[in-house]
Amino acid sequence: MTPVIVWFRDDLRLSDQSALHAAIETGRPVLPVFILDDGSAERWAPGGASRWWLHHSLAALQQSLQECGARLTLRRGDSVATIADVARQTGAVEVFTGGSVDPRARRLDQAAAAALGGGFHRMRTTTLFHPDSVRTKAGGAYSVYTPFANACLALGGPKAPLPAPRTIRGADPLVSDCLEDWGLLPGKPDWAVGLRETWTPGEAGAMERAEAFLDHGLSGYAVARDHPAHDGTSMLSPHLHFGEISASQLWHMAHRRPAGPARDIFIRELLWREFCANLLWHHPALPDAPLKPEFAKMPWRDDQAGLRAWRRGQTGVPIVDAGMRQLWHTGWMHNRVRMIVASFLVKHLMMPWQDGEAWFWDTLVDADLASNAGNWQWVAGCGADAAPYFRIFNPILQGKKFDADGVYVRQWVPELGRLDPRHIHAPWDAPADTLTRAGVSLGNTYPKPIVDLGIGRSRALEAYARIRESA
Repeated sequence: MTPVIVWFRDDLRLSDQSALHAAIETGRPVLPVFILDDGSAERWAPGGASRWWLHHSLAALQQSLQECGARLTLRRGDSVATIADVARQTGAVEVFTGGSVDPRARRLDQAAAAALGGGFHRMRTTTLFHPDSVRTKAGGAYSVYTPFANACLALGGPKAPLPAPRTIRGADPLVSDCLEDWGLLPGKPDWAVGLRETWTPGEAGAMERAEAFLDHGLSGYAVARDHPAHDGTSMLSPHLHFGEISASQLWHMAHRRPAGPARDIFIRELLWREFCANLLWHHPALPDAPLKPEFAKMPWRDDQAGLRAWRRGQTGVPIVDAGMRQLWHTGWMHNRVRMIVASFLVKHLMMPWQDGEAWFWDTLVDADLASNAGNWQWVAGCGADAAPYFRIFNPILQGKKFDADGVYVRQWVPELGRLDPRHIHAPWDAPADTLTRAGVSLGNTYPKPIVDLGIGRSRALEAYARIRESA
């Protein structure tokens, strides 16, 4: 009997996997396939941290499928040509796959449908709702989050998740690439030590983290989520990005917990992710061009030295440096700190938001095209957001408010570890004898700030005023 193909993409799980479920329902043998299409000609090919995660996620998926009776076929090359070739080799006339809001994935879907004809079935596996199902009363796309979130809530929530199959009638295996030969893991130097210490990629790791958070962290989420020194966020973003757990699963898991503000906020965070996906669906140029066209005239600065200092966590602004060092070590950064470091780059340094977006893309294990672009545009003030451009995060005040004791800064900027909380967020304001006792020599053991925060803020506001006048 000829098999049906399940083309895994951004949905590397067995639970709530509608493409896999539909394939099994045909009653035919199932051939799971994953294609590594590096997209070397594409700007947004997976970055280093994403490739590390992908390796381990695929290894976990291979094991899960094998335990159910199927084997994952790995192939590297052009997605459309490869899936068509696999179909020809096996005689399969049906291919089931998950959909994505990624513009490149949508182009591949169109090409694959043309190559495979009516046997190509695209299922929704990555979002809570189909992007075209959430519309304004006038039939348009939403451009502001709160009305979008309310419209999603009015739909009554996503369907209940599909269970994982206990057994899969696997097709005769094809010759498969060896995962280790793909070179997804770093060589020398091995920069992934911190990633290995922090994460457990794969569906089992995703479910373990989700249950731990919902059982022990959700009750305090409303407050703890803003304090980077605390383990107050779910840290589920990379698992969601790679589809090791679905947003629908998390939605329903959360609703099995007691109602309250914390649960509502968590659901709203899932809807923010959905909002970013919706933006990318309706605005394919989101990763490259500002949604507010006047920002195309923004007089950004070309400060490569400043950009390097920001990337390395050597700006001389402690909360910013702590965040950038956490990112490099773990492939992740606390959400509150993401906003702070992004605002510092775009507002205080007046560097293009695309520069920060590209660095996050390469270094984040949760580098999601829609969320990365949507969040950078939100901070830059040029995206789909009702808030004004002059929302500029003051890193000193943010540090004092959300890391009052300096625990987060001390963890990632140990050079300042002996400074007291009064001075740790602005060491340049500390008396000389205080710095000496703490072993801090500005410009030697720790950098002086690369920008005066007041001057940087004024410069950004003046630039914005000029583009407003010329609009």
